[in-house]
Amino acid sequence: MFGCMVAISFLAASYVLSKELKRKENEGLLHTFTEKVMIGQKASILELIEAFVIAFIIGFKLVYIALNFHDFLQDTQGFLLSVQGNWIGGITLGAIYTYMRYREKEKQSLPEPKLVEEQMHPYQLVGNITLVAAGGGLAGAKLFDGLENYQDFFAHPAQYLFSFSGLTMYGGLIVGAISVLYYARKKGISLIHLIDAAAPAIMIAYSIGRIGCQLAGDGDWGIANAAPKPSWMSFLPNWMWSFNFPHNVVNSGSPIPGCMDVHCNALDIPVFPTPFYETVMCGILFFVLWGIRKKIKTPGVLFSIYLMMNGVERFLIELIRVNIKYDIFGVQITQAQLIAPILFLLGLVGIYYFRKRAANEQIAA
Repeated sequence: MFGCMVAISFLAASYVLSKELKRKENEGLLHTFTEKVMIGQKASILELIEAFVIAFIIGFKLVYIALNFHDFLQDTQGFLLSVQGNWIGGITLGAIYTYMRYREKEKQSLPEPKLVEEQMHPYQLVGNITLVAAGGGLAGAKLFDGLENYQDFFAHPAQYLFSFSGLTMYGGLIVGAISVLYYARKKGISLIHLIDAAAPAIMIAYSIGRIGCQLAGDGDWGIANAAPKPSWMSFLPNWMWSFNFPHNVVNSGSPIPGCMDVHCNALDIPVFPTPFYETVMCGILFFVLWGIRKKIKTPGVLFSIYLMMNGVERFLIELIRVNIKYDIFGVQITQAQLIAPILFLLGLVGIYYFRKRAANEQIAA
């Protein structure tokens, strides 16, 4: 479920980002750009090899999953990350797709391939931006988590790297953002308007992604909470106050009697369901950002507000969340609590800087 919700979160972010980029282009804040494209070339050996490898992997996994669907449901992560698969399915789909790719390029080939310039809209790159963000975000999330849990990483590096658990949000945000900004700059897209457009998209992606953490029970939960549910929450389900995460994917806690599945443990003491709280909090913050985005005319300010919101939200949730703590001058603090105040201050400074810059530009004009 975690992987599924992460995929949905990226789709939601892509949709929101695309709408914002279109709006900004219609308002004259973003502009089209030219890109040189070679047309009329025949399929190269490298292109055909790439097509075969991609299709082979898909067929290799899909056919194997179809033939072992019950086991796939019990251990989805293990199936996707293992080297097991169906060779016949992989070779067959690889050959079919490679041939189709070859025929497609043959139909489009010209006697003399030529280089042409095409007008591109920023929103047309949302798919590429999403892939860049996903790749950079995953790498950053693993990198920061490895720094936080370096002993586990060095003990089992392969298992650690190819696991969907153990992802640090701020690592993904920082490295993913750097990757996207680098890509956008190469394409000539205005970075200041891009980050404003991305602010609500990032917030909704994080909100949806935390649903996956809640459903999977990946260890990203709160501290023990054996206290009775407050009376003001009496109309809500008990799991919204405290939850023992049965069938959690990290197999924490004690075995569930009679369970025969792969994940058959539940926590001995219920904890705060912090992923659910973050889904609600960030969902609300998304609607706030979405509601004010047209009212804020100074470029860069909306993203600065996002940074401040993110810093406050994450600092507060860390107060009731289980995480590794560092001892800094006698103060116990988590990695996120170190980064969150920095983001808040960056947002505060950003609002001042962008507003002052806009005022100076108006005076100069």
